[in-house]
Amino acid sequence: MKTIITIQHTQSIHHTNGMVGSWTNWDLSEKGRKQAECIGRKLAEELADKNFVIYSSDLKRAKQTAETVGRYLNLAPSYTTALRERNLGKCVGQSVQWLRDNMECQEKTVDDRMFTDAESRRDEWNRLLPFYQQILASNDENIIIVSHGDLLSVFNAMWLGLAVESMNHAEIFGMAGGVSFMTETPEGKHIIKRISDMSYIKEV
Repeated sequence: MKTIITIQHTQSIHHTNGMVGSWTNWDLSEKGRKQAECIGRKLAEELADKNFVIYSSDLKRAKQTAETVGRYLNLAPSYTTALRERNLGKCVGQSVQWLRDNMECQEKTVDDRMFTDAESRRDEWNRLLPFYQQILASNDENIIIVSHGDLLSVFNAMWLGLAVESMNHAEIFGMAGGVSFMTETPEGKHIIKRISDMSYIKEV
């Protein structure tokens, strides 16, 4: 039986200045750093009797979240590009307004790309899939994953055994600082117990 906890990185500077996130290396904001501390403290209390491993996107805002949480749990994160946010191509480094003004394609399906050099949702799915298969096949029973909103919405669909095309119609999307809890039963059934729980970023 596996327990997987996913954490969407806490508030980043790009959440406050109108810039695109994607494959940029924005730091956490001061508020985001405090939120990560809250998550770390609360998880340390809850998980004191369990051994976990932690994986994270290698982008700064996720790394900083993972490092903070890992410090409370005495864990060193492993970083992977598989957990990066979706690559939005030429709009990386631009503002959200620039994205809106210059978007080349309105996404209607998982195969559409906002820009010719951007990832589609299917591209993102295919990038994540080998990592997902790796952790499912591993002997690690307790896993923490720190990543980004778009990527974790893809993870949620995978976890529920849905096809990538299901995201044409519906998906489960979280918020910055949200913590989700998932279990795999001995029979292989996948359960989401809590999704994007925002109570972890609140000061006690």
